[in-house]
Amino acid sequence: MSNTLRLGLLEGDGIGPEIVPASVAAVDAALAAAGAPEADWVTLPLGRTAIDTHGSHTPPETLEALAEMDAWLLGPHDSAAYPEPFKSQLNPSGTIRKHFGLFANIRPAKSFEGAKAVVPGTDLVIVRENTQGFYADRNTYAGTGEYMPDENTAIAMGIITRAAVERIAKVAVDLARARRGKLTIVHKANVLRLTTGLFRDVCREVAADYPEVEVDDYHIDAMTVHLVRNADKFDVIVTENMFGDILSDLAGELAGSLGIAPSINASLDRAMAQAAHGSAPDIAGRNIANPIAMILSAGMLLQWLGARRDDATLTKAAELVEAGVQATVKAGTVTPDMGGASGTKEFGAAVAATIKGLA
Repeated sequence: MSNTLRLGLLEGDGIGPEIVPASVAAVDAALAAAGAPEADWVTLPLGRTAIDTHGSHTPPETLEALAEMDAWLLGPHDSAAYPEPFKSQLNPSGTIRKHFGLFANIRPAKSFEGAKAVVPGTDLVIVRENTQGFYADRNTYAGTGEYMPDENTAIAMGIITRAAVERIAKVAVDLARARRGKLTIVHKANVLRLTTGLFRDVCREVAADYPEVEVDDYHIDAMTVHLVRNADKFDVIVTENMFGDILSDLAGELAGSLGIAPSINASLDRAMAQAAHGSAPDIAGRNIANPIAMILSAGMLLQWLGARRDDATLTKAAELVEAGVQATVKAGTVTPDMGGASGTKEFGAAVAATIKGLA
């Protein structure tokens, strides 16, 4: 086993160059405290600056370099502000996900002691299938999945396959077994009977091999109500692409803020840390962005690496990242969006110092 981790660093746009370095500081502190391999950070071009320097928001050189990394951190991007033709292309995150087949988007929502939450005690994980459904840029080998037979008619294909559902269901079941043993399947099989009906049924088939996991299911519209009322009662939620996107944003707000909502995008052998929120260009450069989601995403990446490598030190480092964030928030050190006065840099430094203290 190598004593160094090669980790790609993609700062992105907007607040990315502020929140990504805060995450690096937390990861470095946690790796050192846990006696884990050191991180060799490799900064790679991506986003608006890469358009200027390389003529592409996701240069081929970046994809080639990522293939040699153990994992990587991706900051938020502001593709809506890119000039054409880049604005209309598949965005940087989608380009990387599709290139490496990152089929599982795992998004926890967990409230913090000392911070306001709509539903205190929320501690759930949404497992979102990341390659199919109605999202046009992921549905087809060539093309977008959307088309217009005439100027007044637009059609989108919603694609669900047994193979894709089986692999995302296995990820969700394994996660439920490692947590509190409860799995909730979200679908719309009363209307989309063939597509989301297949999603529900295949998830149940996979879960049937694990009788220790309790399984239930909800229609997507009912699920939004249950989350608002009882987010603290759910454990692992598995669903298709668009439903998962919507529910994870809702769950993040219920837990306190989308600014604290982390995620990773993963396949069986690749993983990318990526906060669930956007690039927030309106506050970029002001040192007020909340880096919690990015820091926790980096912690999730360490957790994934620890499991993949069977390395307890990496798992310990992941635990220290989360504990460091929780302790820092509990102590009242938070950014303005959470009612505090700490800047992005100051919060990141506080988390790193707290991690060292915990060790």
